[in-house]
Amino acid sequence: MDWYPLKLTTNVQKYTFGERLIPERLGKRGLPSGIIAETWEVSDYKDKTGTVVNGYLAGRTLHELTLAHPNELVGRGWYGPYFPLLSKFIDASHMLPVHLHADDETARNLHNEPNGKTEAWHILWAAPGATILAGLKSEFTREQLFEAFTACDYDSVLVRHSIQAGDTVYVPAGIIHSFGPDTLVFEIQQTSNLAQSVMPTDLYGNKYNQPEWYANINAALDELKNHNQPRPHGGLRLESGANFRVFGCAGTYFALERWILNEPYLELSHPRRCVILSNVSSVVHLEFAAGIERLEQGESCILPAAIGEVQIVPDGQTNLIACYIPDLQQDIIEPLQAAGYNLQQIQTLGKVNSI
Repeated sequence: MDWYPLKLTTNVQKYTFGERLIPERLGKRGLPSGIIAETWEVSDYKDKTGTVVNGYLAGRTLHELTLAHPNELVGRGWYGPYFPLLSKFIDASHMLPVHLHADDETARNLHNEPNGKTEAWHILWAAPGATILAGLKSEFTREQLFEAFTACDYDSVLVRHSIQAGDTVYVPAGIIHSFGPDTLVFEIQQTSNLAQSVMPTDLYGNKYNQPEWYANINAALDELKNHNQPRPHGGLRLESGANFRVFGCAGTYFALERWILNEPYLELSHPRRCVILSNVSSVVHLEFAAGIERLEQGESCILPAAIGEVQIVPDGQTNLIACYIPDLQQDIIEPLQAAGYNLQQIQTLGKVNSI
């Protein structure tokens, strides 16, 4: 089979925290009118699995292809119930709910799902003064947290950080968080949609009655972890000719890089892993053994593991976000150490341990 960059249908979420940043500031085309809070770019989550829209595999779902061709699509030796990564653009014109996601153990034991949701945010645009909330300030009793959440006094217990475009925030499962307003984000995560919110309203602005709200807070407190205080990170930069790779985060589940391309860039063959590419700037052309694919601003695709080498040719300077499941030693530690970064610096990217 001749593999090529796979473009998928976009799943749109119209939650109340969104507005029109994704089409108007990012420049993504083909979206409906009205509020657009999220576009799920690459997804194999239940009924939100994407369908291929280009090439001879058009009409096949990502789920079908993952099950039929796991080695060629996801990576040599990989197996699992669905495509392991989910990527999205998020419009936080208004503040997101304060919430958290189950870790793998909780997902299996409490929700009967195979994995939880560790995620990372790459900030594409943030107005002056934009912030995130992520992690608890210190140790609090359950009663203190319950009181803060019922009073909607989130700053009394959560850490707030300023953010700017180019920052990445690695958020382990179980860590309570929010971001916005006035923020546009690319998110990479495990394939999951498990979440517990402590807010008095749902994602569509509907108000919970008090017993429902309090039950939600208690469910979140049952799953809350306090082992990590995520911080915005400007990334670790590698230079190659006129091009730059900025490593934004890395961990067991995924790595995120921002590629700033001023000239053609060769992405080498990686039979053990695929790559999700999202274009957040001007048009690029992807040249591969079987042909050429154009990737527009705001578009995403999957470079299958079996595609071989891909030459990425920008029309002027462009910015791409690349996400993949890394071999931490080979993909992260070794190239960054070769560039002069020490292990302590590399570990600030997320969950990176020397092997």
